[in-house]
Amino acid sequence: MTSSRRKARGAVLQILYEIDLAGHCQQQVIERVLETVTLSAENELFVNSLVQGIVAKKDELDGYIRRFAPAWPLSQLSYIDRNILRLSIYELLYCDTTPYKVSINEAVELAKAFGSDSSPKFINGVLSSVTELISNTGDTASKDNIQ
Repeated sequence: MTSSRRKARGAVLQILYEIDLAGHCQQQVIERVLETVTLSAENELFVNSLVQGIVAKKDELDGYIRRFAPAWPLSQLSYIDRNILRLSIYELLYCDTTPYKVSINEAVELAKAFGSDSSPKFINGVLSSVTELISNTGDTASKDNIQ
């Protein structure tokens, strides 16, 4: 299950990257990317759900990034790092079935595969801070006050 979900997250990252970099139509990018990877129907739904949720909550997710990576303006982050963070922060906040440690580990693995040499440590640090905030509040209610 882990490897198939990791493959699905890789597809999500590819989709988010293209949408962010080139501004292409979300649904067309999803359809095209899903044609190039072999995923179960369940994981295709997972990809669709994540992309739609992340795009809808982008401003909120970016608020977390701004708060926990203040030395790096969003526009100066690499497209890869920015979108790995969006993906994982979304999972931390909205995917109750994904344990925090799994979400962070998956993000770090994506950063190792696609980011720069410093990406895994940076991603881990930001996500650890987000997780600490969520854990300290007992739920994600504080997310409304992040931006």
